[in-house]
Amino acid sequence: MIIQAFLRWVETAKASERASAASALGRAYARADVNGIDRQAVEMAMTFLLDDPSPKVRRSLVEALADCPIVPRSIIKALAKDQPEIAYIAISRSPVLNDDDLIDMAADGGAEMRAMIASRSTVSCAVAAAIAEIGGEEEVVILLENPGAMLSPGSLRRIADRLGDGVATRGPLLERRDLPSDARQTLAEKVGAALAASDLVRAAIGEDRAQRVARESCDAAALTLSSDSAKEELRRMVARLRESGRLTPALLLTALCSGRAEFFSAAIVDLSGVPEKRVRAILSGGRFHSIRALLESAGLGPEVSGIFSEAVLFCQSDADANDDRTLSVAARLSNRLRHRSLGGYTAVAELAERLTFAEQRQMARNYALLLARKVA
Repeated sequence: MIIQAFLRWVETAKASERASAASALGRAYARADVNGIDRQAVEMAMTFLLDDPSPKVRRSLVEALADCPIVPRSIIKALAKDQPEIAYIAISRSPVLNDDDLIDMAADGGAEMRAMIASRSTVSCAVAAAIAEIGGEEEVVILLENPGAMLSPGSLRRIADRLGDGVATRGPLLERRDLPSDARQTLAEKVGAALAASDLVRAAIGEDRAQRVARESCDAAALTLSSDSAKEELRRMVARLRESGRLTPALLLTALCSGRAEFFSAAIVDLSGVPEKRVRAILSGGRFHSIRALLESAGLGPEVSGIFSEAVLFCQSDADANDDRTLSVAARLSNRLRHRSLGGYTAVAELAERLTFAEQRQMARNYALLLARKVA
């Protein structure tokens, strides 16, 4: 009888009156101020109001029910598919919507719906992963800026892969302390590629030099990031560099000469398939021929494996606390190659010389800085 009376009243009531009734029904239901029989009647009345022609009525209903944990999911899901201003309240606040509901909405809805889901006070790893996989830049940025969104390392990597070219996405990603090192390297490469492709940069320094500068900057970023990477992150970074064709002899030699032993070891393990323990033993204490055999199993040709082996031996001597060396690995390697018939070693010799010169410039900067501090 109650529902019948309500339905008769709705037929003649004004929109403002219906909106007030919807709000009162919703608040009473949310406060559990109705008994079991009345609850069913109220649910029927609220279901009827879902088809009310006035958005004000449906908005009043969703505002009353948005935070209620016991409202029927069918009612909330219907409101979540309503007009954007009504759907936003249901999607962004309702605890009734579970992960499966939200993932289905993200997949079936458009960018606007995914943005609503991304703005919820809590976004689970599963829901965040769905948005990271299919979301556009706008909704992904909302997700990244939401402190309640639980983004796994895998989701962050996926966002970096898919949307790292965009400045709007790249900024929030780089600000995150939980961004994996290999994802940071991906972003560094995207920045390098963008700079190398810039008409302004190419006009200023030439296309070939722009490509070389971008490549060397990305290599430097990889080595810097490797220093603070956990073992698993370092393994992932090396694998991604190999898959993208960036794990080059030049990068390996730069790693050796700059003292990035962990990166070099991880790279040789990845390239050779030799167990990590065996690789470390050879690189830290092996002799020339065992080192050369290991490096050739990693894909270095006979023409350069010998030079790399010499560099590894230089690194071993640097690690010996009783062996006082005044020259860096790059400087000793450059001197060794300078007095040798280069043949196919020209590129390696040029790289060793550039690394040596870069070290000298850095030493000069450090010395100048030290003098400036003393004067001050």
